[in-house]
Amino acid sequence: MTSNTDNTSPLSSGMDPVTFEVIRNAVVNLTEEMAVTVRRAAFSTNIKTRADFSCAFFDAKLRCVAQSFAQPAHLVAMSTITPVSIREFGADNLDAGDAIVVNDPHRGASHLNDITIISPVEIDGERIGYVANMAHHVDVGGSSPASLGVNKELCQEGIILPPTRIARRGAIDDNILKLILANLRAPRETNGDLRAQMSANVVGIRRMTTLHKKYSAAVLRAFFDELINYTDRWTERAFRSLPEGIYETEGYRDDDGFSDEPVLLKVKVTIKDGHVHLDPSGSSAQRLSPINCVRPMAKCAIAFVARCLVDDGIPVNDGFLNRIHVDGPDGLVCTALRPAAVVGGWELVSRMTELIFRSLHSVLPDQIPAAGKGCIVNIGFGGPDPRRGEYYCYMETIGGGNGARPTKDGPDGVQTNLQNTENAPIEEVELHYPIRIKRYELITDSCGAGRYRGGMAIRRDFEFPYAECSWTVLSDGRKFAPWGLMGGAEGSCARFIFDPEGEHRDLPSKCTIEVPKGGCVRVETPGAGGFGDPRERDKSAVHRDLRDGKISIESAKTFYAIGE
Repeated sequence: MTSNTDNTSPLSSGMDPVTFEVIRNAVVNLTEEMAVTVRRAAFSTNIKTRADFSCAFFDAKLRCVAQSFAQPAHLVAMSTITPVSIREFGADNLDAGDAIVVNDPHRGASHLNDITIISPVEIDGERIGYVANMAHHVDVGGSSPASLGVNKELCQEGIILPPTRIARRGAIDDNILKLILANLRAPRETNGDLRAQMSANVVGIRRMTTLHKKYSAAVLRAFFDELINYTDRWTERAFRSLPEGIYETEGYRDDDGFSDEPVLLKVKVTIKDGHVHLDPSGSSAQRLSPINCVRPMAKCAIAFVARCLVDDGIPVNDGFLNRIHVDGPDGLVCTALRPAAVVGGWELVSRMTELIFRSLHSVLPDQIPAAGKGCIVNIGFGGPDPRRGEYYCYMETIGGGNGARPTKDGPDGVQTNLQNTENAPIEEVELHYPIRIKRYELITDSCGAGRYRGGMAIRRDFEFPYAECSWTVLSDGRKFAPWGLMGGAEGSCARFIFDPEGEHRDLPSKCTIEVPKGGCVRVETPGAGGFGDPRERDKSAVHRDLRDGKISIESAKTFYAIGE
């Protein structure tokens, strides 16, 4: 890729380029420092260790100016729910030190677990903008621990928060906080995580105040305008460099949790005139199930792919996002309307992301990878903790294979595409929760064969030696394997197994079961597809995979002609 100086016109406002870059980096660092604050102050493993959160700054015109490097899945949701919330609540109804809490997907968020805290930035009585952060909370109520239940309506998934003031002039509203916590299974952790989010906003406001001491409000406003315009120009040039045309494909999710009927996903990608469009027309109608997503979540899929295909120096703000569009009708599984349940929506968006990549393979063969695990693999459980004498709740998403690339193997046991969370360490999980991770390993032969092989899946066995629990999986990938490209083989499918050393009962990918004391559940995530003809793979790489236990001798013979 070329540098940013080659991709953009000179600054249009006449602002000194040095001043522009200084302020630009200061605003981005503001969001990064907010992210550090959330992570260090949070209570739950999901936020402090797995880093399932994002932070952003918006100007007074409610435009996203900068986002921290965190979760691509929050890319569009943050830029949608913040302006919607401020407009609904009323900007004039907010004072310095206030904070709004919101999580309603049908107002533009993602799912109920992703709670957003928004605060105004007031300096010398003038509204400079807003800081916001979104974090995935381990539980928001609903029918099952971790709020991952297989439900038909949003109200069954947990507490729904419209834009609501949770802090006023620097003081938390205890009544609102108590109301929220009373609806949750893990109030201690959620209390800590919400306070961590509010603290991050305080840090963001302080850093903007410091920046304002050096640059006037007028200079900052001019910078916000220039940055959005600068990004728009850079993005337009980048999108115009992509091959214009219409590209289509389709694929499936296993089922919706209530029936065995697969969920059809169709994607039509249009690249034209410096804009990128996604049209999911023809996809299944929204279901009475949690396997739906709202339009901003679908936009995350196309925004992520577009971001991957252009210069990675392009800032992530409204100048970039305004050139990406989701067309087509409402009421599809990927453009669902109230009262649709949506907690399984990221399972759809994960597959949509890979379908968008696949649709572009014919025109960008040297840039498109094979399919990865293609699902979030949500695991949640809760029950009595005899060690603490309280109810506990735990949630995790587990990594898997990343698709093989045109010139490299796919990484093993990682989160893919829209996910940027980390795998939870065994030591921390066992320290804080009454469970034992009996096995945690990569799965031999889960990687699709190819000139470059796909990434390997993860096996994780959860044992409950101290007490019974209610255990939920809300995932996919059991029936439709990750595809390979250019002759590469498929990766392995997911499996969920109750009592793996006894009854060994296969579970559906969307269910809640009761696990007795001493019981065990195994999770096997999907692997990833390979790229290219396996017989063209370097033989030393095949022998290395054999030596490392990544493939078996049978696979070496079958796919790579080793040992024949």
